[in-house]
Amino acid sequence: MSDIIHLLPDSIANQIAAGEVIQRPASVVKELVENALDAGATLIHIAIKDAGRTLIQVIDNGKGMSATDARMAFERHATSKIKNAEDLFALHTMGFRGEALPSISAIAQVELKSRRQDDETGTLLIIAGSKVEKQEPISCAAGTSISVKNIFYNVPARRRFLKSNETERRNIFSEIERIALVNPDIEFILTENDVQTLHLPKSGLRQRIVQLEGKNINPQLIEINEETSLAKIYGYVGKPEFARKGRSSQFFFVNNRYIRHPYFH
Repeated sequence: MSDIIHLLPDSIANQIAAGEVIQRPASVVKELVENALDAGATLIHIAIKDAGRTLIQVIDNGKGMSATDARMAFERHATSKIKNAEDLFALHTMGFRGEALPSISAIAQVELKSRRQDDETGTLLIIAGSKVEKQEPISCAAGTSISVKNIFYNVPARRRFLKSNETERRNIFSEIERIALVNPDIEFILTENDVQTLHLPKSGLRQRIVQLEGKNINPQLIEINEETSLAKIYGYVGKPEFARKGRSSQFFFVNNRYIRHPYFH
């Protein structure tokens, strides 16, 4: 009897692994925006088309990457965030596993442009289905621009599971809203089908809440600021008479990470 256990081809293994990180267009937006934050960006522009089905682009003014780092960023478990296990207990970044870009490039067509501030030229990298199609020097702005096209183009079964454009759009907006709330010192712009639909200038937390929820909420906000030897709790709650039945406007963050937990929700 012949042996039956064999290694999967890298392309198949990458698609399976990608399913753990990327479930829908909103997952791509979350990962790319968090990468931009980790790069020190102060302006993040998100552009989507067809609710992210055909295009998700994130442009930032962060520190950018060298040509070598740009290529290495698409290798699984390649990261600049940690070097050893001890670093896991002192994380100050959103990402650290080195999974996002490899997962995205496994199930989409990706174009990356990046340049460090002091470099004369940047780098262009095109990857589709985990395969590098082109890498060459180019002239581009400092920072990084990543375009993700035709998500799940090579996994049609996954693409069929996507919801309606309106549902996927709401999921994308929810991710942006969560990230923008906890990063009020960052400017965010959202463009949908070439039309700007959201602009959040730099502000404080209260102003950012007003930007997202509307001016009517401003007089209803009560500031919370408590600190103990274990933790610091800061934020805003609405007055009881302004309470809403649903939980869609409840946001809890721990160390700048959005959480959902029965204790809070």
